[in-house]
Amino acid sequence: MMESSENLPGQVVDVERDTAPTPVDVDTTVLLLGAGVTAITHPLLYVKLLIQVGHEPLPPTVGTTMFGRRVLYLPGFFSYAQHIVKVDGKRGLFRGLSPRIVSSAISTVVRSKVKQMELLSKTDELQSSLRKVVKETSHEMIIQCLCRVATHPFHVMSVRCMAQFVGREVKYSGMFRCVVRIFKEEGVTGFYVGLIPHVLGEVLFLWCCNLLAHFINTYSVDESFSQASAVRGYTKFVMGIAVSVLTYPFMLVADLMAVNNCGLTAGLPPHSPIFKSWMHCWNHLSQKGHLFRGSSFFSRRVPVTSLPSIEN
Repeated sequence: MMESSENLPGQVVDVERDTAPTPVDVDTTVLLLGAGVTAITHPLLYVKLLIQVGHEPLPPTVGTTMFGRRVLYLPGFFSYAQHIVKVDGKRGLFRGLSPRIVSSAISTVVRSKVKQMELLSKTDELQSSLRKVVKETSHEMIIQCLCRVATHPFHVMSVRCMAQFVGREVKYSGMFRCVVRIFKEEGVTGFYVGLIPHVLGEVLFLWCCNLLAHFINTYSVDESFSQASAVRGYTKFVMGIAVSVLTYPFMLVADLMAVNNCGLTAGLPPHSPIFKSWMHCWNHLSQKGHLFRGSSFFSRRVPVTSLPSIEN
C-alpha cells in the first residue's frame, strides 16, 4: 500500500505528460474545425457570390417601408437557397466547397508556421503602445498577404465553380480539372486574377481596424469606468464590422475579376462587360451604384423607380 501511494504522484505526472496536447494534435483540431466552419458557411457565401455577379433568377415583389415608401423587395438568402435546392438539389448548395476547404487548410498551416517563427525570434523590448500596435499589425499584414498569395488560386477555382450556376455550365468541375483548364487557357496568371483588390482590401481592413480600436481604447474609454476592460475587449470586434463595410467593394471587385472573361456566362456580355483591369471594374460598378452589391442578402430592397418595368 505504501509503495502504491508513493508511486501515485509520479503516475499522475506521467498521465499529465501523456495527455498534454502536441502541436500536431492542435493543428489537426484547428484544421478540422476550420473545415467544419467552412462547410457550414458555404451556402451563405454561395448565395452571396451569385448576388455579386448580378444573377437574379427570382422576381422581386413590390412592398412599402414603414414610412410608406414603395420599394422592390429582392429575394433574400432563404428564398435564393430554396431556388438552388430546387434546381440542383441540396448538394447544389455546396458547389465549389472543395477548393475553399483546401484554401482554409493552407491558410491555417501558413499562419501556424509563421507564428512559430515569430515566437522563436521574439524579443522583449520597451515600446510605446502605438508602436506596439503598428508592429503587431505589420506582422499580421505579412501573414495575411502570404496566406492570400498561397490560397488565391483556390479562391478563383471556388468562385468559378459557383458562378457556373448562372449559365448551367460544367467547365469547372473538380479541382484537378480546374487547375488544368485555368493553366491551359490563361497560364499561371489565371490563378491570380483579382489578387490585387483582394490584398488591398484585407490590408486596408487590418490597418483601419487595429488603429481605430487603439485610438478609441486609448482616448475614449475612461479608466475610471468600471467596465473599461470589457469595453476595450469589444472595440476591435465592433470596428471590424464597421470597417468591413467600407472595404467590401474591394472584395466584390476581386470576385468579379475572378469570373470576368473566363468563358462563363456570368463573366461575359450581355450579363457582364469584359473588364480591362480591376480599376475598370471598380469604375463600372461605381457608375452603376453597385459597389455594395451583395453586401446584404437577408433584407434586400431597391426603389421601385429603379426598375420601372415592374410597375407595369
